[in-house]
Amino acid sequence: MPAARPFHLMAKPTGAICNLGCDYCYFLKKEELYPGSSFRMSDAVLEAFVEQMVAAQPGPEVAFAWQGGEPTLMGLDFFERAVALAEASRRPHQRVTHTLQTNATQLDDAWGAFLARHGFLVGVSLDGPRALHDRYRRDKAGRGSFDAVMRGVDVLQRHEVEWNALVTVHAGNAEAPLEVYRFLRDAAGARFVQFIPIVERADPSGFQVGTALTERSVSGEAYGRFLLAVFEEWVRRDVGAVFVQAFDDLLGKHLGAPGGICVHQPTCGDALALEHTGDVYACDHYVQPDHRLGNLTELPLAALVDDPRQRAFGEAKRGSLTAQCRRCPVLAFCHGGCPKDRVGVSVDGEPGQHHLCDGYLAFFSRTAPAMRWMADAWRRGEPPAGIMVAVQGGSLRPLLPA
Repeated sequence: MPAARPFHLMAKPTGAICNLGCDYCYFLKKEELYPGSSFRMSDAVLEAFVEQMVAAQPGPEVAFAWQGGEPTLMGLDFFERAVALAEASRRPHQRVTHTLQTNATQLDDAWGAFLARHGFLVGVSLDGPRALHDRYRRDKAGRGSFDAVMRGVDVLQRHEVEWNALVTVHAGNAEAPLEVYRFLRDAAGARFVQFIPIVERADPSGFQVGTALTERSVSGEAYGRFLLAVFEEWVRRDVGAVFVQAFDDLLGKHLGAPGGICVHQPTCGDALALEHTGDVYACDHYVQPDHRLGNLTELPLAALVDDPRQRAFGEAKRGSLTAQCRRCPVLAFCHGGCPKDRVGVSVDGEPGQHHLCDGYLAFFSRTAPAMRWMADAWRRGEPPAGIMVAVQGGSLRPLLPA
């Protein structure tokens, strides 16, 4: 039976196991949830997951999202089985797609051929040029991972696999936005880019306890400056050539389009996480005992997705907004950010303010004129890339004065 509405499920076939030991990784501590586990999804769980994922999706699209830890540690045979099971399970009107989020260090030509043959979209974790990437993304012996990642990127490019760069913005690279962006665009050849801010709790348990943050976390002001600097470069020369998720999502909001990045939706609860055991959790950032919904080998996936606890979890995002958020002029674009990062205090002294509030306010406010220009162009049937001519000709400032 399908779920009541479409949902996204992030599958972690290796659980928290990874060949790297990135300093800011929030998921490595999740290994402690399963003491003594092999951290490999069994064939029985894989079959149950794939069959139920196909059956539970109410629409024609079934998107499998494979992540970790490091999912490639499962090996190619596992993914060959997963693809074959999905094709065998899908209904005639359904289209199955696969995404893989990876550190790319394990990719070789066999992987490249497989990913190309099955049309995978691959996300590669890449934090900028060598010095910035290796600041926090090292292996378990403390060695930088940059060279191995770039070899993986080369595999994807040679096999013409569609890929995007997932860039974490943290204290180590936040003050170098153009160095990061130009490296991705010019040296790495990335045409699709996601920026993910690191807001890391100083909590050794890994379970989102307390409000203190680590020194690796990016401040709200720094994150806002980072996005605005990249936007300034992008809107002058790269619109239509480089696709930055944050910018595309914001343009969609100016056009009134539904959907978009979950952190900037009014509610959440439609993006769940699946552990290697078959356990289903409310969200990838809430893989912890009090947010475990059940196991899909015991209860149907659709029932777990529609569980009243999950719906309440999603609605709590909107219900827990501070008064400062509710009166904010950019609430329609921000929606208070991801609840996991609401560790600050509002101007009224109310706890639960988003840590990145200042940065979000600056980004959404200062990009508004350019976004409105592009939205108007789209409505007229003209390409938004025309903004580059307007900016270069001086008829439009890309950003308002700081």
